[in-house]
Amino acid sequence: MRRNSILLAALAVGLIIGGLIVAAIRVGGLFGGGPDPTSVAAASLQSVREQARMTVLAARFVAVVTSSQSRFGLTAQKTLIMPGMVRYDVDLAKIGEEDLHWDATARRLMVTIPPLEISPPQIDLAELREYQSGGVLMALTNAENRLDTVNRRRGQQELLRQAQQPMPMRLAREAARQAIERSFAMPMKAAGIDAEVAVRFPDEAISDPSTMDRPRRMEDVLEERRKAAR
Repeated sequence: MRRNSILLAALAVGLIIGGLIVAAIRVGGLFGGGPDPTSVAAASLQSVREQARMTVLAARFVAVVTSSQSRFGLTAQKTLIMPGMVRYDVDLAKIGEEDLHWDATARRLMVTIPPLEISPPQIDLAELREYQSGGVLMALTNAENRLDTVNRRRGQQELLRQAQQPMPMRLAREAARQAIERSFAMPMKAAGIDAEVAVRFPDEAISDPSTMDRPRRMEDVLEERRKAAR
C-alpha cells in the first residue's frame, strides 16, 4: 500500500505542480516587488481546486465470507473469497479560501482539507473464488442463489470495513497531507517565499488558531495592486 500511495500522490502532484509554479511566479512578478504569501496561496488554491479530485492511495483487500442455509433437514454452505481495490480520494474542489490560514509570525500556511472519501470496492472478478457444500439442498431449492447474494453483499461490506481500519486510513491521510503540502509549498518556494505549509483534516485541532489570519482572495489582492500601480 505504501508503494501505491507514493506513486499516486506523486502522479497527482506532478500533474498540477507546473500550473501552480506558473501561478506563483505571475502573482509575484506581475506588478513587481516581493510576492505576498497570501496571494501566492490564493493562486495556488485556484489551481488546486481546478483538479477536482485526487486519488491519494489505492489499496487491495481480500474479504473471506461464509453463509449457510438450512431446509428440510439439509444444510448448504458457501464460502466466497473476494479481492477488491479501494481508492482513497480528496475532493480538492471543496477546499475554500476559508480553509487557508496564514500565520505571519511563524511564517506558516495552514491548509484544512475535506475528509477522505473511500470509493466503493472495485471487485476483481477474475480472482473470485468459491467453495461450497450441501449440493443436494442447492439442487432442490434456490439456496445457492440466496447464498451468492448474501456473500457478495457481505464481501463488499467486509472490504469497506478493512479499508476503514486505522492503518490504511493513516497511510491515506499521510499521503494526502504530503501531496497537498507540496502543492502549496512548491509555488511558495518558486516565488522566493520561505514558509512552512501544514495540512490538517477537519477533525484535527489547529495548534493556535488565534494567530491565524484569513488570507485575502487572489482577485482582491490583484485588484488592490492594480489600483496602487495607477
